[in-house]
Amino acid sequence: MSNENHTLGFNHYLFLWFGAAVSIAEILTGGLLAPLGFYSGIAAIVIGHVVGTGILVLGGIIGTQERIPALVSTRISFGEYGSYLFSVLNVLQLVGWTAVMIIAAARSANEISKLLWGLDQLSVWTIGIGGLVLVWIALGREGGLKKANMVAVFLLLGITIVLSTVVFKNSTALTAPPAGGLSFGQAVELSVIMPLSWLPLIADYTRFAKNNKSAAWGSGLGYFAGSCWMYIIGLGAAIAAGNAEPSAMMLAANLGLSALGIVVLATVTTTFLDAYSAGVSFANIFPKLNEKRVALVMTVIGTIAALWFNIEQYENFLLAIGSVFAPLFAVLLTEYFIIKNRKVQAKILINWGALLIWALGVGLYYQFIKLDFVLGATIPVMMITALLYRVTWGVTKQWKYCKKYQIAS
Repeated sequence: MSNENHTLGFNHYLFLWFGAAVSIAEILTGGLLAPLGFYSGIAAIVIGHVVGTGILVLGGIIGTQERIPALVSTRISFGEYGSYLFSVLNVLQLVGWTAVMIIAAARSANEISKLLWGLDQLSVWTIGIGGLVLVWIALGREGGLKKANMVAVFLLLGITIVLSTVVFKNSTALTAPPAGGLSFGQAVELSVIMPLSWLPLIADYTRFAKNNKSAAWGSGLGYFAGSCWMYIIGLGAAIAAGNAEPSAMMLAANLGLSALGIVVLATVTTTFLDAYSAGVSFANIFPKLNEKRVALVMTVIGTIAALWFNIEQYENFLLAIGSVFAPLFAVLLTEYFIIKNRKVQAKILINWGALLIWALGVGLYYQFIKLDFVLGATIPVMMITALLYRVTWGVTKQWKYCKKYQIAS
């Protein structure tokens, strides 16, 4: 890749990932932590985000150093066919996220329009917001990320301040006792999963970085600050008012018509990343396809899915993401940073040993969910999976299906 493509610096990544974090999904997820109480909820948010964002940054470093997209980097551990499997799973995740973001925004916009004008048209809002995401993707990497996104994030920063004022204008959220019904480990897990869900995407953008330092610090600080802030807003709103729905907060602040613009802007800047990376992941399987065009198609599919998506299954959707990608990146990060195998080997079609350890990790994830471990499931599962992969690597490194010979190497 030519150095002319390495144009994104610290500020671009800071704004990009702060904008990605300022989303309705983050606020709603923070609201799920309300039964824990405010102070314990914040502790879970910070612990989960320190771990999750740290892992996210490591995934981004691979993209910058090797100049390859996130799902292509999985070929380092799993081979070409293995990366196809994870590309399909990632496309499903990203189309799912596109649907979640669009329907959540459409519901908020619909509530606002009902109050302002008596207009109840959820389907119209769903299609309209999906259409705006299509326009954002059409702006392209240079237009969408380096210009429009930077302006949008300054507006979103102002929005977060307004929402914070609404939620914390009195001390109700700070003093309300825990309601119970959610363990600390479950709260940590819900905090880790959100940055983890960006792992299959981050290298799609850090591969264009000027240097490793700017991408790592910009991405890490931008996402950590934005996501923690959104979680805390959702947590406070759910405790104080029993409602983490952003439209309710914005109407309480008398934002009126401006609330519609806020909902749409926050959704478009985040959903753009989901849809675009769905195109990048699909292109890993079919490299001759144009990433942007595929992203446009994925947005259309996500918009159609949003028309039927059951938002009440949101928490299960998050756990499914964790089960797949926590062990996947435990293997890849171990291969890259500990074993120090850092290049894609074109001859390797599939690494059966890596896939076996990943499958064990998936099963282990659901066991830890049942155990309700104090640090959630992602943290122990990634540690155990990484250890298993490193310990067994001396044997399983030979379990590879390769081109030409089609026998174990």
